[in-house]
Amino acid sequence: MKAVSVGLDFGTSNSGIAYFDGKQMHLLPLDPQNIVPEVVKSILYITRDYQAFIGQEAVELYYRQNVNRQRRYVKKWAGEIEFMGAELYFIRDTYVDVDELKPGRLMQYLKTSLRKGPNDALFTGTQVFERYYRLVDLLQTFLSALKARGEALLDAHISGVTLGRPVHFSDDSELDQRAEDTLRAAALAAGFQNIQFELEPVAAARYYAQSLDQPQNVLVFDFGGGTLDIAILRLGKDQEPLVYASGGIGIAGSDFDQAIIQRRLLPYFGLGRVNSQPELNELVAVIPEWGMLPELSTPRNRHLLEKAIAAGTAPVQLKALQTLIYQNLAFSFYNQVEAAKIALSSAGAAVITLDQPGIDLWELYTRHQFEMDIAGYRQQIKAALIKTIAASGFEPAQIDSVVKTGGSSSIPRFTQMLEELFGADKVVQANTFSSVSAGLAIRAYQETEK
Repeated sequence: MKAVSVGLDFGTSNSGIAYFDGKQMHLLPLDPQNIVPEVVKSILYITRDYQAFIGQEAVELYYRQNVNRQRRYVKKWAGEIEFMGAELYFIRDTYVDVDELKPGRLMQYLKTSLRKGPNDALFTGTQVFERYYRLVDLLQTFLSALKARGEALLDAHISGVTLGRPVHFSDDSELDQRAEDTLRAAALAAGFQNIQFELEPVAAARYYAQSLDQPQNVLVFDFGGGTLDIAILRLGKDQEPLVYASGGIGIAGSDFDQAIIQRRLLPYFGLGRVNSQPELNELVAVIPEWGMLPELSTPRNRHLLEKAIAAGTAPVQLKALQTLIYQNLAFSFYNQVEAAKIALSSAGAAVITLDQPGIDLWELYTRHQFEMDIAGYRQQIKAALIKTIAASGFEPAQIDSVVKTGGSSSIPRFTQMLEELFGADKVVQANTFSSVSAGLAIRAYQETEK
């Protein structure tokens, strides 16, 4: 079996693999169940028997196994607590409630776990049933599944990979290097032998350069689910990109989804009506972090909600909250919010709905409201853009083309921002989801030819 090198774009929301043979670009249809087969959702589902599923297959299996399922909690020993103070000393066993019918664990935004600031708590791993998965283990599991699918499609052994990475995993150089080292270790464990990294906006620039007839000064605006990455380069079809400046900010699509929930949808679940009860307020506050909601489905929280509902405390809203948590609707809810956000790129309004027994959510959401809700983020993004331009030494008028890529780059307000700064005739939409993986494939090919 022949050995090949590929480009692998491991994204916050979506991932992809591309192979370039020197003449033709092959965007691999890794997920035939997805609407865009060349894109696989960066979702990992691990079942109780430790089988791993990714992409649309993971999503559909999660829905089949979890929505409206039964629960049965048992107490399991979690360890000992040692107390020492004054003249007292004792050791006490601690127990936790465990749902023994839970069929699997769904994980999303794995790449975000690499993106940390100096004051953030570092995510090192998580318990999945009886096994502890380090972050590198979770990344390896996802990358291994991608590699296996890619090899089956290419009928070849993938020995080399050029991996994309954001301009900054972290502003702290030590944490930034640690994140890259973790991703490298995961790729090695997944079976990749020759590994190199390329900045994601530079990869998108390599792909765009193939379409040029003459050299240009180009700004790449790579705006995805987890980060905005910016690069200003001198590009030509047959020349190595010359990077004048690169920058970015850890704000992107998933932050916008959370903003919509926080600003528009929490009243459906009791916000403003349970202010006098801190424990209920805490449950409501967790809703934007959809991945944490399944962990709230404990007997204690069920009792807390049922007691409040029986007492007449916002019964409709708390019943909706109870349904959201205990019927495993968090992922469905979050997908509805994301779908509405995407729809607003081409429509003036969208409806966010979740219609289940016990929960009746219907919210007409306009593009104007969305732009108001992300106004603070927009100002930070504009500041990061202007800072990168200044670092390049160029004036906006000296930029020949502005290349947009990534799902969030389709948001009209950001297109408008770029057109105001550079002129509408200079703004180009690249392949939204595949330009980075294609550029990485070009870099992989170039390395094999050296």
